[in-house]
Amino acid sequence: MSADGQNPRTLAQEQADRPLTAYARDYTDGEGTGWHRHSRAQLLYATRGVMRVATREYNFTVPPGRALWVPAAMPHAVAVEGLLAMRALFFREDAAVLGEGRALVLAVSPLLRELILAACAEPLEWDVQGRGGHLAALIAEEVARAPQLPFGLPAPRDARLRRLAEALAADPARDWTLEEWASRCGASARTLARLFQAETGMGFARWRQALRLTEAAALLAGGATPARAAAAVGYASAPAFGAAFRAAFGLTPGEARLIRPGSSP
Repeated sequence: MSADGQNPRTLAQEQADRPLTAYARDYTDGEGTGWHRHSRAQLLYATRGVMRVATREYNFTVPPGRALWVPAAMPHAVAVEGLLAMRALFFREDAAVLGEGRALVLAVSPLLRELILAACAEPLEWDVQGRGGHLAALIAEEVARAPQLPFGLPAPRDARLRRLAEALAADPARDWTLEEWASRCGASARTLARLFQAETGMGFARWRQALRLTEAAALLAGGATPARAAAAVGYASAPAFGAAFRAAFGLTPGEARLIRPGSSP
């Protein structure tokens, strides 16, 4: 255990003398990684399932067709709901750098998806002058040019806010006022409002809307209709949901539903 309380995991993929290595693992419902960090940057991608990844600053719900860039040494934790088929790439410092130390959600093109799968099929010590070397070079270029998407939700640090956030994530349609939440979180509504603004940079209503839209995006990626996704996260009006979703993500709920692993964003 490191001085900051994080488990500095080291996999064979991080020790290989290659600028890029791949890692594949399937998870079952309820599994999780716990908080940990790696010495190399990662690109986390799921061929099946929705990834829920927490960092100290943001929580990410990453649906199929998207990937999460995690910088080297960044503490993070992956929670699994349902079945998750994760395919990860590890990047040496000289191989790819994104986001100035920030975690980012990226759109995955059909080409990048196939490159990730091809890299997972290569041996750990792939041929630098052969297919592995060509794959690594093309992957680095595709990752660098992948569109960045606003799927991160600021993570509250205060224990009272975390309890509220976890309850809302479990039931996004719950329409309690901040006063109703206050009676269950051990703080006044005024205190909760102040903490939300201080810790997330958002007021409670805006933060809740962002959470609902992120959860809706995951439902749409799983095949839910726009109407079903809207109702599941607390929108009674389909037009209001569509307008809010488009404002947040730049595409309609119907367009988001059509995106599948490897399809064009």
